[in-house]
Amino acid sequence: MSSTVSPAAPAKPIDREALRRKYREERDKRLRADGNAQYLQMAGHFARYLDDPYTPVAPREPRTDHVTFAFVGGGFAGLVTAARLVEAGVRDVRIVEKGGDFGGTWYWNRYPGAQCDTASMVYMPLLEETGHRPTEKYAHAPEILAHCRRIGAHFGLYDNALFHTEVEDLSWDEARACWLVRTNRGDAFTAQFIGLGTGPLHVPKLPGIPGIDSFTGHAFHTSRWDYAYTGGDPFGAPLDRLADKRVGIIGTGATAVQCVPHLARSARALYVFQRTPSSVDVRANAPIDPAWFSGMATPGWQQRWLENFTANQAGGTATEDLVQDGWTDLSRRIRQRILTLPRDQRTRDNMLAAFEDADHEKMEEIRSRVDAIVEDPATAQKLKAWYRQLCKRPCFHDSYLQAFNLPGTHLVDTDGRGVERITPAGVVVAGVEYPLDCLIYASGFEVGTEYRRRAGFDLIGRNGLRLSQHWKDGMRTKHGIHVHGFPNAFFVQPTQGANLISNVPHNLTESGRTIATMVRHALDHAFREIEVTQKAEEEWVKLLLTSVGRMTGGADCTPGYYNNEGQDAGLAARLAVGYPAGASAYFKYIDEWRRSGRFEGLTFR
Repeated sequence: MSSTVSPAAPAKPIDREALRRKYREERDKRLRADGNAQYLQMAGHFARYLDDPYTPVAPREPRTDHVTFAFVGGGFAGLVTAARLVEAGVRDVRIVEKGGDFGGTWYWNRYPGAQCDTASMVYMPLLEETGHRPTEKYAHAPEILAHCRRIGAHFGLYDNALFHTEVEDLSWDEARACWLVRTNRGDAFTAQFIGLGTGPLHVPKLPGIPGIDSFTGHAFHTSRWDYAYTGGDPFGAPLDRLADKRVGIIGTGATAVQCVPHLARSARALYVFQRTPSSVDVRANAPIDPAWFSGMATPGWQQRWLENFTANQAGGTATEDLVQDGWTDLSRRIRQRILTLPRDQRTRDNMLAAFEDADHEKMEEIRSRVDAIVEDPATAQKLKAWYRQLCKRPCFHDSYLQAFNLPGTHLVDTDGRGVERITPAGVVVAGVEYPLDCLIYASGFEVGTEYRRRAGFDLIGRNGLRLSQHWKDGMRTKHGIHVHGFPNAFFVQPTQGANLISNVPHNLTESGRTIATMVRHALDHAFREIEVTQKAEEEWVKLLLTSVGRMTGGADCTPGYYNNEGQDAGLAARLAVGYPAGASAYFKYIDEWRRSGRFEGLTFR
């Protein structure tokens, strides 16, 4: 495993005030009053963008049986929870998944160049249990999808799974102490326990650009890549059917950073429409040496790597860095700066200042990298990210910036304003129309919209209580898992738990382990229900509200899904946090909580 090497820091001192002013100016250009409402749902005219291009829908009879545990979502959340349940002896676990196979985000994201941006060793769950060795430090999408299928096969999850199936109603049956699950395929089965893994990266969105429904060329969203049109395949074959095509792509986030190099090499002309540039640091991907892996992979190795990554990246006190990547680099810098402060000067304000200095230094290096790679000075200037690194999800790539040196690649920078409109023939920016044959939307997935909208249903709990009502002022849970009034229901996601955004699977793995422990305890003692008390939920929410949140600048950041598109969401935003002491402390806490067997705050009936 090789270290990530960044360019040397600039020799000139950093002007803090000038950078703060520049960051504010760039943010203000991009602020919009409509926030998340600027995006369109894929419904009506746009519903075709949701069709599954990968797997035909297989006919089947509706299910009207009973299972011990039903999980909504077949991505990492469902897979790791189901795996832990099977390990605990719960065999009748059913996963309900709208895609044609397991994988979640990795079922849909098959665009060229797709890969994980956190190291495979900590990103891909259950490696030790399945005996898989990642081939690269940052595995590509086909390998990750294959691993999802491997998990499903290894733990026997295929036999009971329902694919191409969407839950339409989830209601608690008080008399029978179970959940009634109804789907769009006519299913009406019951489950003693349910899990919900309907996370933020499965509902694609479109930019609300005037005229978007008028384009007469070919168009698709990156989560439904049309290889029949472009040629090529998810394994990296050239997109040979684009050789005579003018292609436009809207969006310059993590998805575009990965697929633009492939489009640039294949299309007759590529137009990259940019509202906000991504920060693009060194990727330094490399094969994983089998001999090294064999020597390293002693029992418990992946848990050690998970804990080490979190301790390095999320403010822990690690003395070594096993992963050594762009995520841990910034944290190492921050920690080193804080440690240079005399102990009596390590106040919150001084530590925030150290954080800012380290961030400024890192971002100056990233901007200097643009100058070193991009040959045209004007293009290079437009590709520079003017915000703190964690304001938007950091990107890492060794071919994206280089793509703008190809003669057929054109950066169309909108100076923060976005595309003006779309016409039947192309895209208009600042009054100039760019004729296109194909338009690709790299506009990502819904984040920050209400849970009901993303899930596609409203959970109905005890006494008819709707989740949308319980969460009308923001999410309320204990551990991000339990919600009062919704017995035997478990949420598997990061918020209000560790909230480790840099490596979401670590959150899911710990939640799955916790849920399996509780379910096993209930079954062993013939308990029919598990529910968090109202008092325990209130105390957890009160604790969360003491959190200072991320040290990224928050509302001062350029708009994006990390900060609700720059809009103040009030209490809901203040509740979208994690354990105040940090991710490492949370993982230690939850491990002790479940190992104690007391399950403090829960009622078993």
